[in-house]
Amino acid sequence: MHHQVGDEPILVAGAGLSGLSVVAHIAAARIPVPVTLVDDGSRDLDTMTWSSWSDHPGLLDDAVTRSYDRIAVHVGGRSRVLGLGAYRYRVVRGHDLHAVIRRLVGTTVTFRRGHVEAIHGGNVVVDGEDLPARWVLDSALGHPRHPRADARLAFRGWHVRTEQPVFVPDLPTLFDFRTRQLGGASFMYVLPVDRHHGLVEHTSFVPPDGYADTPRQQEALGEYVREVLDARGFEIESEEAATLPLTAAPAPRRYGNALTIGTQAGMVKASPGYGYERVQADSAAIARSLRRHGHPFDIPTPPPRFRLYDGALLDLVIRDPSTMERAFSVLFRHATAEPALRFLDEGTAVPDEVSLFATMSEAGAFIVALAGR
Repeated sequence: MHHQVGDEPILVAGAGLSGLSVVAHIAAARIPVPVTLVDDGSRDLDTMTWSSWSDHPGLLDDAVTRSYDRIAVHVGGRSRVLGLGAYRYRVVRGHDLHAVIRRLVGTTVTFRRGHVEAIHGGNVVVDGEDLPARWVLDSALGHPRHPRADARLAFRGWHVRTEQPVFVPDLPTLFDFRTRQLGGASFMYVLPVDRHHGLVEHTSFVPPDGYADTPRQQEALGEYVREVLDARGFEIESEEAATLPLTAAPAPRRYGNALTIGTQAGMVKASPGYGYERVQADSAAIARSLRRHGHPFDIPTPPPRFRLYDGALLDLVIRDPSTMERAFSVLFRHATAEPALRFLDEGTAVPDEVSLFATMSEAGAFIVALAGR
């Protein structure tokens, strides 16, 4: 059974990953309510790429351009190639995602160009004009009492073409710590396209008041491509970069008739920095709530212990960046990557988690950090 929610539209503030995803899920659920998506056009999502692991099908799977059943990691001085078990590591490119979402929403969504300035009462202020809305799904402004960031995730990636065939097309690298630790725990990520083309990305966890050191990140990228990948000649075809706040504390989501989504709702998991699948699960839950209850607020709350784990790890990593590599060395100690991905996916049970923490060299410090949370 579904409920009619009225003539005023659902207004989605921001057409980033979360805004586009939620309108797709609402359209697929055939909810009888108009939807307006407002964005200022400042971000070109067509040039972006998202990667994630999943063990189940999803609404937007037609946007997946590549899927892998194994990954490479280099942690604790060891290089390993690990199968993924029930998981697959999948890549979504922005222009493919746009095409799939346009096909799903058809004419059910009104797109409006404009800058969201404020959300109050039943109105959203767009370029000085009040737009009435039944519900607001907010990825633009965030909750007025959003918790402070525990850290920031600063990444910079190069799409490169190499003269020599240095990439393994069916083998992405998720965590390679053979790089400079630039102001915080840092690792490299490699997503091959073919033997001569790939995305090479430097990622750093920096303090909440930290920033991305662009020249040093670029130097680290160049060193990795030349020395680790052993590419004697290469061309940088394009560069992408961003800095995202990471918050382990529960983010309040509802304020008035608005619900935060995406990064504003804490959908980027603080420890590994991934968010695509979490955004999809949250978008599906919002669509279910609208269909069943006529409002978007009946959404599940994740087990709070995982936010405690993330927060404790970030506290340790900010104090001692080398903690992250040691923690990931323990996490990826199994014959396959499935147990590690299951934990990062928040799908493990407490006994498994206790066993994991007991094998960490920083177990005592981790427990103290947990207690401090």
